[in-house]
Amino acid sequence: MASENIYRQETVTDTGTVKVVEVDAARRPDVLFRVRREEGHEISPWWMVGAFVLFSGVVVMLLSGVPGSA
Repeated sequence: MASENIYRQETVTDTGTVKVVEVDAARRPDVLFRVRREEGHEISPWWMVGAFVLFSGVVVMLLSGVPGSA
């Protein structure tokens, strides 16, 4: 495990001692949708293009139901 993939979290207990917890960066608790993939694997850019087109279509569809629009 490389050192850049380590996330260190420091917490102070009630007695004043500092507790350091080392967590793998892919398993950080503050990241909701992180997916661990094998080294060198990248998502296809077409997934992002498709998600943008789908999201834009849904927004246009929802806004077309707003009264008073042209």
